Amino acid sequence: MKTAIAVRHVHFEDLGLLGDALAGGGFRVEYREAGLDQLAIRELAAADLLVVLGGPIGAYEEDIYPFLGDEIDAVRNRLENRRPTLGICLGAQIMARAMGKRVYPSGVKELGWAPVSLTAAGRDSVLGQLGELSVLHWHGDTFDLPEDARHLARTGPVANQAFAIGEHALGLQFHLEAQPVQLERWYIGHAAEIAATPGIDVPELRRQADRHAPLLAAAARRVFADWLGTLPG
Repeated sequence: MKTAIAVRHVHFEDLGLLGDALAGGGFRVEYREAGLDQLAIRELAAADLLVVLGGPIGAYEEDIYPFLGDEIDAVRNRLENRRPTLGICLGAQIMARAMGKRVYPSGVKELGWAPVSLTAAGRDSVLGQLGELSVLHWHGDTFDLPEDARHLARTGPVANQAFAIGEHALGLQFHLEAQPVQLERWYIGHAAEIAATPGIDVPELRRQADRHAPLLAAAARRVFADWLGTLPG
């Protein structure tokens, strides 16, 4: 059986819908808890797929969170060896840092549901089936695009929302994986961030999710299943 290792930074930001796709694709999933478990290059290199999940820290904060150095090194090793890798939000930012690019505050907080604009490459990718569906944004940082990456999506405030490297790596700044039924955990876990974001509150996030989450969930399952089906080897 193929193995997938998911690096998790906060417990409620888990694989969600992606977990269903991995099970359907014949993967056995193991979590590694960032900050608690060793993120050894050799072990992470051996997995058939590495997924780096989101979290409320900066990919540039190694001085505060020293484990980030090991995590970035492990992701760099996988990308250099063209090993299947998926990064979501913080995970995409870690992928960018692993390739020597800058991650930094964007100056805006994208928190809530809104569509992304797909580039021509994005429309030709597995993300093409998102169309104009709204996706879940939950970030204040952005990154510079790696040189070898194909730019797949943008929003007005934040240009780099998704990228692909070859057929083996995908970085998503937004959250396709979030299970609609688990979003209450996000509202609790990110309560301080929500309270500090003007124009947004938990009732508004619930209203947005009621409108957009069921449609996105169906598309997200297809995106993940299709991407897993394109992976080499």
